[in-house]
Amino acid sequence: MTRTRTVRATSTTLAAALLLTLGLTACTAQDTTTSTKPSASSSATATDDPYAAPSAAQVAILPEARYDAVIGGLLPYYGSTVPKVADESYTISSDAPLYGDDRSKPVARLAAKNFLDQPTVVVPVQVSGDWAMVLTPARQALPSATKGGAAAQSAAWIRRDLLRKSGALPDHVVIAVGKQTVSIVGSDGKTVHEFPAGVGAGGTPTPTGVIGYIQARYLDPAQDQTVHPIQLTTLHSAAADEPYGGKDGGLIGVHYQSVARGAVSHGCVRLDGDAVDAVNALPLGTVVQIVA
Repeated sequence: MTRTRTVRATSTTLAAALLLTLGLTACTAQDTTTSTKPSASSSATATDDPYAAPSAAQVAILPEARYDAVIGGLLPYYGSTVPKVADESYTISSDAPLYGDDRSKPVARLAAKNFLDQPTVVVPVQVSGDWAMVLTPARQALPSATKGGAAAQSAAWIRRDLLRKSGALPDHVVIAVGKQTVSIVGSDGKTVHEFPAGVGAGGTPTPTGVIGYIQARYLDPAQDQTVHPIQLTTLHSAAADEPYGGKDGGLIGVHYQSVARGAVSHGCVRLDGDAVDAVNALPLGTVVQIVA
């Protein structure tokens, strides 16, 4: 991961000021319209249980499932394959309640806008009747509080009628830690591009056997990331709370580094300029699959 990072958004002066306040860091080490519903998978089961939506005031006091939050009510997500339902991204028009498996009492809220003051991208991984399970940017538990490491990704249930279609996700990214490569794979399963990569070192490994998605991208002059945007995923280090001692929640990012080879990082993934540009051309919400 990285030193304490001050992210600067490129979109507006307001967003840049907000990021300076947050002190978000990425993983650059010296040496992170119309309402619609996702299509149900064949295994989805409908539910006729009555649902009473919480008021806006009730939603507002829920903990926000953001990049640096740890919310025990979220679900640890250990899915390692890319589900068919994750072929579209969504947004929400207002802060939305998130639920655990009982879907009775909300445990968190997903903000309509992220830390860059841009629409939060939502990606479903399962559907069941009026509900969709979505990946969240927060942690469910810290590695220091768990035996054997924490889940690198969290998830929660959300009402499907709150999701607004954003765009198609025809490709996904595969990070192969053992091979030290990053590939862009099409919907047909064929590799479109493959690039060499730098991955986590032994004490701060890149998590494997899990999926997340690209939640945001930005430039950060404080880390000499001024040309190729950092690709920030929803994944976190499973081995350390703050691998670089920052305040980013151990986020896993994909970013530019002039030397992008070997097991050398604090968990993030390093790419050369051409490779970062190829990933940057993919839409936000693109699923990132990390394999051993």
